[in-house]
Amino acid sequence: MNKGKPQAKRKQTKTEAARERTGAQCLVAGLERAGVEVIFGYPGGMIIDVFNVLTASPIHFVLPRHEQGAVHMADGYARATGKVGCCLVTSGPGATNTVTGLATAHMDGIPLVCICGQVPTHMIGNDAFQEADITGITRAVTKHNFLVKDVDELPRIVAEA
Repeated sequence: MNKGKPQAKRKQTKTEAARERTGAQCLVAGLERAGVEVIFGYPGGMIIDVFNVLTASPIHFVLPRHEQGAVHMADGYARATGKVGCCLVTSGPGATNTVTGLATAHMDGIPLVCICGQVPTHMIGNDAFQEADITGITRAVTKHNFLVKDVDELPRIVAEA
């Protein structure tokens, strides 16, 4: 035992540091690192934690009247600025309301990232409240889909998206 000498603190790995943060915190941090300045979205139960974290973020949040408005606003933002448009909606009907806007952006080659909430992993495929196979539903109108089941995957997936 070294009396009087402070113990050197072991440096955390990125995975250990990420585990101390919630998925919402990891997602918003990833969006900030990716340079997202504006996000259009409509809150809902399965994504509410992300909205809570956004209140402390420099990312400007725009609230439309409907999820479909969020994706069309993100599309318009991308067309007007040349930057990637970004929208955020909840699971189930919130996510399915984005399909027309996603199709519009996809058909015109507009860069757009749409983040949809989902029911907890253990409830997927069990007909849970507001569950929808949004990955399957949007496969034909998106360039790529991700279904995040592990918070450790978030930094990589946000960077790739």
